[in-house]
Parts: sequence; C-alpha cells; structure tokens
Amino acid sequence: MRFSRAYIPTTKESPKDAQLPSHIYLARGGFVAQVAAGLYNFLPLGKRVLRKIETIINEEMAACDAQEVDLSFVTPAELWQESGRIEKFGKELLRFRDRKENLFVLGPTHEEMMVSIVRNRVNSYKQLPLNLYQIKTKFRDEARPRFGLMRGREFVMKDGYSFHASTDDLDREFEAMEAAYKRILERLGLEFRIVEADSGAIGGTGSKELMVLAQSGEDTLAVCDTCEYGANVEAARRAQRSVIPEAPQADFARFKTPDVKSIEELSHFFHIDPYYTLKAVVKRAVYTQGSELVCFFIRGCDELQEVKARNSVGAIDLVDASEAELREIGLVAGFVGPLDQDNIRMVMDNDTRNASSMICGANEADYHFVGVDLSVMGEVVFADLVTVQEGDGCPHCGGKILHTKGIEVGHIFKLGTVYSAPLKAEFLDENGRSQPFIMGTYGMGVSRLVAAVIEQHHDDKGCIWTHATAPYLVNVMISNIKEESHVAYAEELYGTLQKKGIETILDDRKERFGFKMSDAELIGFPFTVIVGKELANGQAQILIRKTKEILTVDKDAVVSTLQGLMG
Repeated sequence: MRFSRAYIPTTKESPKDAQLPSHIYLARGGFVAQVAAGLYNFLPLGKRVLRKIETIINEEMAACDAQEVDLSFVTPAELWQESGRIEKFGKELLRFRDRKENLFVLGPTHEEMMVSIVRNRVNSYKQLPLNLYQIKTKFRDEARPRFGLMRGREFVMKDGYSFHASTDDLDREFEAMEAAYKRILERLGLEFRIVEADSGAIGGTGSKELMVLAQSGEDTLAVCDTCEYGANVEAARRAQRSVIPEAPQADFARFKTPDVKSIEELSHFFHIDPYYTLKAVVKRAVYTQGSELVCFFIRGCDELQEVKARNSVGAIDLVDASEAELREIGLVAGFVGPLDQDNIRMVMDNDTRNASSMICGANEADYHFVGVDLSVMGEVVFADLVTVQEGDGCPHCGGKILHTKGIEVGHIFKLGTVYSAPLKAEFLDENGRSQPFIMGTYGMGVSRLVAAVIEQHHDDKGCIWTHATAPYLVNVMISNIKEESHVAYAEELYGTLQKKGIETILDDRKERFGFKMSDAELIGFPFTVIVGKELANGQAQILIRKTKEILTVDKDAVVSTLQGLMG
C-alpha cells in the first residue's frame, strides 16, 4: 500500500472524552472513528489489525477441531424467555419489535441461539463432543459507554460453545480451550494472567478470565507473588490467617457504648484489634421479582465484596439500605448484631464460623455485646463474603497476595446444563436415555484486544504494535520526495519486501520529514526504513519503534537486517 493512496486520517486532536491511551491513539492514528456513544467505525488500519487477531483465533480454533459458524445478530426473544434470562440480563439487552409486533433482541451473547441450532439436530452421544464458534458483532446497551473500544456498546467478540455427553469430556475440552486461549495471547505478544472469576449473568461454574496486564485496566486482580494463582477480586480466595491477634478477655455481657457506631470507634473504645469485632453491612437484595433486606456479617478488619455477597443470596443487584428501612424492622444503624435476630435475613462470612471473644451490635441503640461466642448461632448461612487484601496468604501455596490491574479479554465457563435443560436441548446417551447437553462456553473480546494491545504497548508518541498485530510491519519512508535517487531506491525496496511477504507501506507523500515521522510514531509501525541523506553513502536507517533505536545499515543489507529483527 502506498501512503499517498491510503485512507489514514491522522490528527493531532484527541477525542474530548478520551482518557485511556488506546482511545486517544486509535482515534488519532486513524484506526477507528466514533459514530455515537459506544459505537465505532473501523477504518482501513483498524480493520487490518482486527483481521490479524481474527486470523490467529481461527488458526488456534482449527487446531482444536472447533468449527466456525455465523449466527444471526438478531435473536427471537422467545429463546431468551425459554432460558429465563431475558429479565436477568437487564437493560443492557436491547429489545425491539418488528412490523408484525414480534419481539427480538440484539445479541449481546449467543448461548440461546447456539443451543437452538444444535437441539433436534444432534440427537445421539455418538455425535458428541461438538465445539462451534463464531466471530461476530455484539451489542450491549451499556449505561455508560466509555474508554473507546474498551467498553463500547457494539463490539466484535469470539464466542464458542461446546456440547458434551459427560462432565469428564467437558473438563477435557475446557482445558484444551484454556490452552488455546493462552497460545492466542502469546502469539499476539501480550503479557497476561488467567484468573478465577465470577460467572456473572452468563451462569455456570469453573469460570476463568484471561486478563491482559495493564495499569489502565478496570479489573483489580489478586495474584500470588510466588505461584501462578490469580483471581479477579470478585472471586479471589485467601489462605487461613497465619497470625491471629491476641483475643480480648471478657465474659458475655451487654455493654453500653454511647454513640459508638463504626468499627474504628468500637476498636478504640474497647482497645482491641478489629479482628474481634463483627461488622454488619445491610443491603437491599434485588431479585428478578421483588427484594428484601439482607444483613451480611464479616470481621471488622475485612471489607465486604459485593459480588460475592450478591451471589450468596442469588440477587441480581445489591443497594445500600437506609436508616429508615432499618428502623421499620426495629434495627438501629451502627448497632446491628446477629444474636436473637429474626427481623432480617442473615449471611455470615466463613471466617466468623465458631468465632469467639467477639464484640457485636446488641440490636439496641448505644449497646454492644462483648464476649460473644458465635458457635451458639445454630443454623446460619455461611459464605465467602470478603475482599482479599494485599498481603493476605495465597490459597494455593501460602505466598503473598498482591493486587494488580487487568483488562478482561477472554472469559471461559463450564456451563453444565444451565441453558440446555430449560431449552430442552437433549441427546440419547449410551443407555438410550434422554439427557440435556453438558456445555462449555468460551468468549474472547476481539475488538477489545485491539485496544488492549495499545494499553500494554504505547509511549507518549503513540502506538507500539506487536509484530503479530501491526497493520504493516514495515514503513518505507521517503524523507525527500523530490530526490529521484531516494524515490528509486524506496520503490525498489518496497517491491522487494512485498515479494518476500513482508507487509509494507510506502510513505510517498509530498510532506515534510517531521510530519511523516510523527505519523510513523503515532501509528506505531514496528519498523520504519528512513530513505534520506545517508543514501549518498550507500546507507539507509531503520527506526525500531519499540526501543526507539535507529540503525544505520548498508542499503543492500536493509532487507536481511529487517528479517533478522523480525525473528
């Protein structure tokens, strides 16, 4: 491609709402153009990057015997009603009616549609396993689309679904897909971590996320400094505490604590470690139908992890309860405790099971109980409710947990029969009995990967594409288009590189050198060959974008040097 004929509308101006480097540089570099909030057109350079990522995904899926399909973007709402997910997904699911008043949705994900094409067509265990996938535009009506391609309403996604006759076979396929996704990210040149995750609105178990490590990432990850353990904080676990503070000595009693409401105030009042206080967090749990108040109890030194709390009661959302709501059921904010409590649903953190020497609210203004032994609680629901903090122990090896930021670019689940059972997608097993398919699902954000590459690979001048993702590997730049010898050599070099299969763009524009160089750095070509005044000495220069190093080489050695740099 010749730069003079290419459509690459670079600009010095950043989008007004741009905060992340990928949003700034992909727009300025002429890769994408915004249509509306959360909607982007891919321009020629952006499309080349997108296609390269898609090609790598297709190659790795083919190696795993996964077969590509292309499902309708528009999905009948009946399928979502059959699965019971049309309300659970919430307002992100865009619904509309056609001229015949039939209700449809724009597919944000395609579990229901994929099940529908398999049911009644795959009838026997002999036809299993089956792994089908697509690379498709999706739409989720995000309330606050932001960060460019990172959180748009319309996006390109690879979503795959596997169908099995047994959980053992699902486990095998899950491991194969995890390995394939690792290879994809490695080939793209990305530093990443595979972490345990919450299944969210998709459902299922065995959930893992593929996270590209970047400080601009929206997700906080808990990772071990010793082993490969990692998890999204929404699902992170920790080892049992190795150091326990000295317990306070007190017989069980009701103690006056005037206006002492917070854990900090309580710890200071009794001169104890907050480990021995019980924190009550009251939320209104919202369900697909109705809501209720729930009190979550954790140790005072911990923080409630809301996704874990939400999952513990099967809610779709949790909202803060007001003091007025508490008063309506006879509770006082700051003094809520679990003893003799039947006014509210309770869930207690696992770390409080059988805890002793505790101090908790007495369900009366200005009073707490001291010397509480929680083993007397009887039948209580326990769950993992706390946020794993830096310095906590790794649940696998006991190493230290650290926090880092990541960009979710992939998510894989063991779905089991979450969709096949309600959609009545069944097969006949070896005994001739009808069974629902056991399923797995494997998603990867293709357009988000375009942004993730730049979030991990950029500097203050622009993009730094990895070799696998660059729109063109080499940019041959003629510094002075009026010099016939420069033009002749650049044309010859351009032709040679193309014949050798090296993707090359020739910057033959009648622009000044500084303007061309700024574009080269902004766009982020891995290598720019500068054909300039050194040609008089039989030499040319090669700018390595990643290191900013400039090599001066013999003009006849440019091709071999580039091949060596490309590995």
